[in-house]
Amino acid sequence: MKLVAFVGTNASLSYNRKLLAYMQRHFASRAEINIVEIGNLPMFRENAPLPEIVEQLDNLVKSADGVIFGTPEYDHSIPAVEKNAIEWMSSVTNPLKHKPVMIVGTSLGAQGTVRAQGHLRQILDSPGVDAHVMSGHEFELGYAPSAFDANNNLTDRRTIKFLETCFSRFELFVSVNSEGGNQVIQAKQTVLPTSWNKTYDVVVIGFGAAGASAARFAADNGASVLLVDAAPLGHEGGNTRYAGQIVLTGYDRDQVKKYMQTLFGSIQVEDDILNVYIDGITNMRDYFIKYLDVKDPVSYRQSTPETTAKDTIAPEYPEFPGADTMDETLVSEGAFNASLWKNLRQHVMDRDIDVWLETPAKHLIQNPDTRVIEGVQVSRHGQTVNIQARNGVVMAMGGFENDPEAIQSYIGAPKLKVIGTLYNRGDGVRMAQEVGAKLWHMSAYAGYGFDSGFTFENPSEERGKFIHSDQPSLYDGSIFVVGDDGSRYLREDEAGRHGFIYSHGGWRHPDVYNHPYVVFDQAQADKIKADANFPYPEIGKIVIQANNLEDLAAKMDVNPEIFVNTAATFNQMAKQGRDMQFNRDGATMQPLSDQGPYYAAPLATGLLNTQGGAKRNAKAEVLDAENNPIPHLYSAGEFGGINANQYNGGGNLAECLIFGKIAGENAAKVKSDALMVMAANANDNAEDLGSNDMAAIDLSNYTVEENQYLGVSDADTGIGDQIVVRVTYKDQVIENVEVLEQHESEDIGLQAVEEMPKAMVAKNTVDVDAVSGASASSKAIKSAVKNAIAQAK
Repeated sequence: MKLVAFVGTNASLSYNRKLLAYMQRHFASRAEINIVEIGNLPMFRENAPLPEIVEQLDNLVKSADGVIFGTPEYDHSIPAVEKNAIEWMSSVTNPLKHKPVMIVGTSLGAQGTVRAQGHLRQILDSPGVDAHVMSGHEFELGYAPSAFDANNNLTDRRTIKFLETCFSRFELFVSVNSEGGNQVIQAKQTVLPTSWNKTYDVVVIGFGAAGASAARFAADNGASVLLVDAAPLGHEGGNTRYAGQIVLTGYDRDQVKKYMQTLFGSIQVEDDILNVYIDGITNMRDYFIKYLDVKDPVSYRQSTPETTAKDTIAPEYPEFPGADTMDETLVSEGAFNASLWKNLRQHVMDRDIDVWLETPAKHLIQNPDTRVIEGVQVSRHGQTVNIQARNGVVMAMGGFENDPEAIQSYIGAPKLKVIGTLYNRGDGVRMAQEVGAKLWHMSAYAGYGFDSGFTFENPSEERGKFIHSDQPSLYDGSIFVVGDDGSRYLREDEAGRHGFIYSHGGWRHPDVYNHPYVVFDQAQADKIKADANFPYPEIGKIVIQANNLEDLAAKMDVNPEIFVNTAATFNQMAKQGRDMQFNRDGATMQPLSDQGPYYAAPLATGLLNTQGGAKRNAKAEVLDAENNPIPHLYSAGEFGGINANQYNGGGNLAECLIFGKIAGENAAKVKSDALMVMAANANDNAEDLGSNDMAAIDLSNYTVEENQYLGVSDADTGIGDQIVVRVTYKDQVIENVEVLEQHESEDIGLQAVEEMPKAMVAKNTVDVDAVSGASASSKAIKSAVKNAIAQAK
């Protein structure tokens, strides 16, 4: 037997919805019950064209053997949305005519839904509707909040028995009606949704700045929200976690637009989406104040002392029109401290948002008839799980930095070294293609690093080291860079702008090679060794050494003749004080020594993020090949980012905040273009899926002995969540520091976790030097240890 059950309300929390879901499970072996939401139907108007969603509803009822109404009671009657649905169905095709109907209802008090059920019966019996409503055996559930257990099952044995009696009577009623000649009318087949394991109003894929923004604004607009991310706890945050925490800002809208249009160059971006982006950048300080609760946002230009051209970020292209109005906004003083990320993360945790980590999205679930995106298929705890999204899905999973095949196919580079998250694997591109989305900006990416955009290539490091561009010891002296054949191919002292270099009147990415090297002599090696601020102490583990250039070329796997000639040409130009090949500043060039040893360190082109993905419009709707919105699908952030040519730092984070808000708000809106149905074998209370992986720290999980104290870091320190330590402290001596819980970055942050406690014990003080490159993690460990020691005093 095939039944349709109507949730007679548009309330997000409905005990009638729970009752129908219980009946769906409890009677699964006897009937296929599909639960239908009617809250998104448009308001009925006499003689109005039949909306597509109503046609879907009609077809569903016509193809069913019977109908169940789950009705609340408002003002002694049924809710308006329930009457509205009946008005639509009876206006043209009237699928309820002669259809067997059962009425059930729940209420908060003792009265049940007596008046509402009586009123509904009158309406269904009236001419023009002519439904066959089952008499007697009316199921009215009072005190509904206490009637269900934690798994949404009824608990009272007598109540369950009566419901079973009512349902058995309805089975007989349906059978009698069918035998009496009222055969089920075969309607146009409507494709029912997949079986759902969980149902939310909005599902957001990706927990970085864009996903966090989309989730919190969807929740703020009344939606129930699930936020899923592929990364495990401590690695969530996408590229936002590793970014400089600066957000592109402007103060004069017209000048901002001139600047951004010059950045985009010949890349065409529609005016409507460009204007939304420009408006957001121009109002970014207000965004920080109003939505991020930052009372006094920090201006990068006002807080940062005068810098050289190599350090210019606000603006990154000072020669472009409108540059004078550009700035960056920060949550707090200092960059690369995760301040923005922690702010966004906290806003998610402060709301009733379910967060599932280590839960990669696999497929979007699209209705083949309506093209509506009805949900998402994810991998959760080793299971394939289908999540229904009543109102919308937001794709905010970033780009394809960790997909080597996509890097080669779309960008055309043999390889790039990721210096951001390791969990952007291109899932969004594949999922978008499956549902017919149009892709754009697939060849665009942002890089970063020294000597125009390099990091060191260390096979033992999955993530490349994020190294600031201005490193004199890597371009000033007897040192140069060569490509795969041993020849120079760029200007080493180039002020690279997020991986772009100047070339013939424009800015472009330099050529990318399989195994470039930075080559230097002993004098430069001594200079590097003496550089207290050298950014990569591990260089000694990867450097190649030889007593002559020919042997060095062999170890580098480059053409020895070309390499030796390259060195000779470089030496000659250095002596002349002029680089006639690439216009490097002659003052930075010193000839290589005539005597070895010589050194070469392997390099890789650093990759911050790709920009390509599904094309979106100004409403953050994902578009198909004809530039039409794919119903209920939205996107934000670097997945299909607007920045497609030259790039100014902070532009991606600005886009995450601007379009994350738009996507979340629009996804939360109740839709009237598709019927939301919970399929008959749905399992809305799967016990092993969990609800939230972002649990608060529980110190009761840890034990202490005599002279041991637990400490927790301040919330505004560190890169991940708060750090928990156990400190053994006696007679003002730090005897031991154990880090019990931490979620810092897996490379340099982990180095701080390992080294800082040892240094504190050795020096018997918390005030030890921070680990280079891990100041935020070091600060968090200090904070946690201070918190523990304070309890001993």
